[in-house]
Amino acid sequence: MEELEGFKNMRIVDNFYQTSSFFPMPTIEISTIDENGRTNIGSYSLCFPYYIAGKGYYAMVLECRNSSNTCKNILRSGKCALNFITHDRKFFKEAVRLGFPGETTEEKMKDCIYTLIDGKRAREDKEGKYPKIVKEAYQVFECSWVKELDNAGDDPILEDYEGYPYHDFNGITSQYGAHFILKIDNILMKDKYYDSIINGVKASSFPNVPVDYGYRDSKNFWYTKFRKPIAEPIPENKGVELDSVKYAAKRIDPEVQFTDEACAMLVKVPRVFLNTVLKGCVKWAKENNCTLITPKEMQIINDKRSKEKNGK
Repeated sequence: MEELEGFKNMRIVDNFYQTSSFFPMPTIEISTIDENGRTNIGSYSLCFPYYIAGKGYYAMVLECRNSSNTCKNILRSGKCALNFITHDRKFFKEAVRLGFPGETTEEKMKDCIYTLIDGKRAREDKEGKYPKIVKEAYQVFECSWVKELDNAGDDPILEDYEGYPYHDFNGITSQYGAHFILKIDNILMKDKYYDSIINGVKASSFPNVPVDYGYRDSKNFWYTKFRKPIAEPIPENKGVELDSVKYAAKRIDPEVQFTDEACAMLVKVPRVFLNTVLKGCVKWAKENNCTLITPKEMQIINDKRSKEKNGK
């Protein structure tokens, strides 16, 4: 292979993220419901944030085989739950077992070591059918498939999708693959980790999260043990000068003004995000009949979980 300043050109093949590269990923147990209403669990790593801001809702994207139980169940019911497991050798061993293709729900789930319980949706909607969630997970995203995107809502469940009119990014996307844009309905989190996000994260409060490197050879899946995270402070000189914040704040909206002290609380915001942050503040102010934003209002706005804290 040609030398490229110490690099070599790697041939790109199917499942390139596993076979042609080193690609760290999460380890997620995805629960769905089969045609008989039973919860099925499949193990996945190709599941990532998709819509993260400014869309009106938040979403993940899941990539999976279109022959999998998970794909068929989402096509059928439009519902799933993303269960994030902690680092425990027995849990990762179970994830490997549950990730093996070709088994029916009954075969796969009869010896499952996880405790399955009703999630928030099932408890609030007694008439609806929802997959159970994994009690041992440190967090769970309860999701609904946004089937309207890419006109994917009419995709059928087939044994072979050869020649099917594939979509670009949602539903059946290739002869072997599927993508699902999953709206996050709820984020459920264990108390310890919920409290750390609300009250301030420390190194000791991070969950024990395994990092999966995917299938590497004919014998093993590979992952890393959790290690204590390391904090790296944001550079002091990367924010915006106070005068620049004040100038932008005065011009963002004539009906809502900011005190100098409130502006001072935004000097660490990267310049590229300043306008977006100011617009978010104005939006909150108008929703709350506020025309002057002081440090008190800024504190409420900055606390992204203020409503949860007040209701806890």
